[in-house]
Amino acid sequence: MALSKAKIVIIKSNSQETVDVLFNPGEYMLQAGNSYSWHAVPGLQSPIAQFVSGEATTLTMDLFFDTYEKGTDVRAHTAKISGLLQVDSDLHAPPLCRFVWGSLNFKGVAEKVSQRFTMFLDTGIPVRATLNVTLRAVLSMTEQYQQVPRQSADRTKQKTLKQDEQLWMLAAEEYEDPSRWRAIAEANGIDNPRRLPAGRKLIIPRLE
Repeated sequence: MALSKAKIVIIKSNSQETVDVLFNPGEYMLQAGNSYSWHAVPGLQSPIAQFVSGEATTLTMDLFFDTYEKGTDVRAHTAKISGLLQVDSDLHAPPLCRFVWGSLNFKGVAEKVSQRFTMFLDTGIPVRATLNVTLRAVLSMTEQYQQVPRQSADRTKQKTLKQDEQLWMLAAEEYEDPSRWRAIAEANGIDNPRRLPAGRKLIIPRLE
């Protein structure tokens, strides 16, 4: 089976340019995370977590370049990678790119590129370099909504109140925001949320 070669596809305003990686990376790291806000609720020891958004996934790797045997300037190759940080005159922003290697097809923008040159000709021309590259994923709103199955308060639901369960707990579970308990109270005609019997069926309204 032929060895799959990694490549970077630079997506320009009206064209694409493919940059072949001279040597496949020995490893790469994908990193993702979430952002939360924390709400203090009187009477509770710990704050309530409210999900805000996901953080864009980053792809980090080392790319090795060596042109010693050819005796050519290695910067002819590395400049195409570091150039991903430069603003495209047509886009007025750095270009999008894709890192493609086997089953990995990562679309994003270059966030960081550091270059380390480690071998030189007698003339001082560098012929060996290692680039540490970090790409950050870029997805449009349409792409994100297509990927994430959202089952939050997008339609009216009905819940049965459990023992010692409060409206703010339902709001935290359904809306990811305990402060929205008033929407549940109004939908169910509740004047005193502190006096709710277990087993009562409650309407969880859709949030507009």
